[in-house]
Amino acid sequence: MNIAEINFLDIEKNTEYVNILTKVLEKCFKEEDLINKNLYVNILLTNPQHIRKMNKKYRNIDKETDVLSFPMFEKDELEKRTELTQDILGDIVISIEKVKEQSIEYGHSFERELSYMAVHGFYHLMGYDHIEEQDKIVMRQKEENILQKLKILK
Repeated sequence: MNIAEINFLDIEKNTEYVNILTKVLEKCFKEEDLINKNLYVNILLTNPQHIRKMNKKYRNIDKETDVLSFPMFEKDELEKRTELTQDILGDIVISIEKVKEQSIEYGHSFERELSYMAVHGFYHLMGYDHIEEQDKIVMRQKEENILQKLKILK
């Protein structure tokens, strides 16, 4: 079973992006013990204009962003989940142009920035957040753990 369905909207399809995202999400699923749980993530790679429309429509924020996450479950629902039907864990929308800009801004490789967006989006789908400082610490540790284990450091 595939753990990710990756789609492109208003940008050119790119096998490198698919390979990076698949590798990163496989590690996320493994670390969170979600392999063989009949869950998958839908990823939409798009441009800043489309992500801005989605941000406005679903969050009432009229600006571009780098990544949006739309979880299908609350954190406690995921922890209790036992049924065997295939379900979508949630949707992650990533602006490839923003990934490119931020990789330059932060001095990271494109791979590192795209990987971080995927991991960040994944942990939002898992119910983690970064509004409160204590929650932010937990989420950042989980994100860094994935990137370190994959040796995606720069």
